[in-house]
Amino acid sequence: MAKLVIVESPAKAKTIGKYLGDDYEVTASMGHIRDLPASQLGIDVEHGYTPQYISIKGKEKLIKELKSKAKHADGVLLATDPDREGEAISWHLANILGLDPHEPNRVTFDEITKKGVKEGMAHPRAIDEDLFNAQQARRVLDRLVGYKLSPFLWRKVRRGLSAGRVQSVAVRLIDDREKEIENFKPDEYWNVDATLGAGHKSFVARLATDANGKKLLPKSEAEARAIEKGLEGASYVVSELKRGKRAKQPTPAFITSTLQQEASRRLGFTATRTMRAAQTLYEGVDIAGHGMMGLITYMRTDSLRIADEAAAAAKTFIGKTWGENYVCNKKRVWKSRSATAAQDAHEAIRPSVPGLTPDEVDKSISGDTAKLYRMIWSRFMASQMADCQQDTVSVTVYAGDYRFKASGYTVTFDGFTVLYEEATDEKEKKETSLPPLEQGQLLKLKELKSEQKFTQPPARYTDATLIRTMEENGIGRPSTYAPTVSTILDREYVVKEGKALRITPLGQVVTDLMCQRFPDIVDVKFTARMEDELDEVESGKIPWKQLLRQFYGGFESNLQQVEKDMEGVYLKVPDEVTEEKCDVCGRNMVVKSGRFGRFLACPGYPECTFTKPLVVEMPGRCPKCGGIVKPDVVLYEEGLDEETMENAVHAIRGADTLIVGGTSLAVYPAAGLLRYFRGENLVVINKQPTPADAMANLLIHAPIGHTLDPDAPIEV
Repeated sequence: MAKLVIVESPAKAKTIGKYLGDDYEVTASMGHIRDLPASQLGIDVEHGYTPQYISIKGKEKLIKELKSKAKHADGVLLATDPDREGEAISWHLANILGLDPHEPNRVTFDEITKKGVKEGMAHPRAIDEDLFNAQQARRVLDRLVGYKLSPFLWRKVRRGLSAGRVQSVAVRLIDDREKEIENFKPDEYWNVDATLGAGHKSFVARLATDANGKKLLPKSEAEARAIEKGLEGASYVVSELKRGKRAKQPTPAFITSTLQQEASRRLGFTATRTMRAAQTLYEGVDIAGHGMMGLITYMRTDSLRIADEAAAAAKTFIGKTWGENYVCNKKRVWKSRSATAAQDAHEAIRPSVPGLTPDEVDKSISGDTAKLYRMIWSRFMASQMADCQQDTVSVTVYAGDYRFKASGYTVTFDGFTVLYEEATDEKEKKETSLPPLEQGQLLKLKELKSEQKFTQPPARYTDATLIRTMEENGIGRPSTYAPTVSTILDREYVVKEGKALRITPLGQVVTDLMCQRFPDIVDVKFTARMEDELDEVESGKIPWKQLLRQFYGGFESNLQQVEKDMEGVYLKVPDEVTEEKCDVCGRNMVVKSGRFGRFLACPGYPECTFTKPLVVEMPGRCPKCGGIVKPDVVLYEEGLDEETMENAVHAIRGADTLIVGGTSLAVYPAAGLLRYFRGENLVVINKQPTPADAMANLLIHAPIGHTLDPDAPIEV
């Protein structure tokens, strides 16, 4: 008989099964198999906060099959993910299958490669009850908060709402930022720049101080013009010239939060989209010449640690590819951002086989997984490369009673930047490229320009900056960042405008209510302290039920008092007024929410019942998932205006997949749009052959109406 190995997903089962061979049967639990009941609290508060777990609806048949396989197997090994959720799945499996959780029936894999699987199988252990209890404490805690507060919000605001320890704090952060923006009062200032000639080259220096070293920043045009007047006839002389050298170090390999942030900035991915692709890369894909294999290490981690073996393999590859001078000659060590050792169980996110390049992988995979692998691989390899070396220069120019300054650098050795540089959320201050200069050199004034500026309010959060702020403040953990952002969008507490997250009137009402009545739940420091205590449960420092007792007593009594104080009170959510005019009566339309999402409605209801879809203007991307969307729909013989054509070209250039259907591609200008496509997959659907057939990754010779009929057979 074979031994039974249980993992979460079929893809992971397939990959691991390849490495283990015929002595093992690898099957999947399809995620969690038990949870708290959906229709009741499911926690015996009066008797030690005991959870009342039940089988998840629809998994009865699967559980029966797992029991049968376990009964006939020569032993059972639980190989779910190496984190709290994975440990919980294994604990429940052990409970259902009658396994002793203290016996060594638990194995984990930090990477799903032949080596990683063999290593994990060689070191079975007992289920880590502290790790499970940390998950159990979080689950019970979130259930207590959500089950008690969500119905309260339903009664006082609107049906379908929810509250939670992490999501409510995230919404508050966005709301606080919106208030900062609304209350921001811009201050005027003026930059005074001098374009100075040195031989045949010129550079720009900015007014910095007066002759006594006092900083100067004109607050009005009058001040700027007065300075300009004071500079009339002045000589511009290089007074101070400082030269130096600096080394720019690479950023470390990704952790969960930085992976989500960088994927948002560089690839336009939502956090959920990033984690979906990362999960696929971890669980395994079919790579030509290698078969099924996991391409990256475990993707939920707070650790910056890199295995010595992986670093050595990376450096060997770097030396062979770019030369030994590009290899970092010391061991790079980065301090983990995590405050506790509990979050340092795994390595940073890196390629499981450093020598497997993105170019080789791209022959077998495409789309999100290919893009994400390239980013992970490049970032990791760069982290093991030599510093970028730069020559720096800063110059102070004397001009009468004023001093101008400029700085710049020259790259003398590109180092890791030959492969990778981190994307940024905001525009970095650009350093000026300076010509050769000498102290005492007389410069020629080519232009003196004053430009009005205003201080800017803080930017709205994006997926990337919100996750970064949550991480910096200890709100949530790697497994919660993506679902939190997704939840607050689904509840319509927040909407996306481009990449920016904006609070809605609903989000404002709910946040104000939570701040007034349940301040702890939306307090950043309180939430962070709870996360720290969960980490202490994981490390065995405090019992999990003690954590629940400390929280729930005060929470329950406060809720009862709030219910009493707000009896009969119902909070109205103000309409979000738009600039869109009602086609019937001309009133400014408002945003409403219905079963199919947000829409525009006339505020004159019931007198005027006009409604229409809410069109969210996006730069070619879906507000929910961040994917590329079509900019327009054009009927046959309908003209294509210039704006539509420009938008179409923009969207096609950025698309991963292009579907061309129901056209011979013989009519212009639409036929010419195809040449702008640079993506991975071209799908052509047409009854007759087209000029694009030879380029298509998927070709369907059939009427498009027939093809899109879900019941119709398709010949490809």
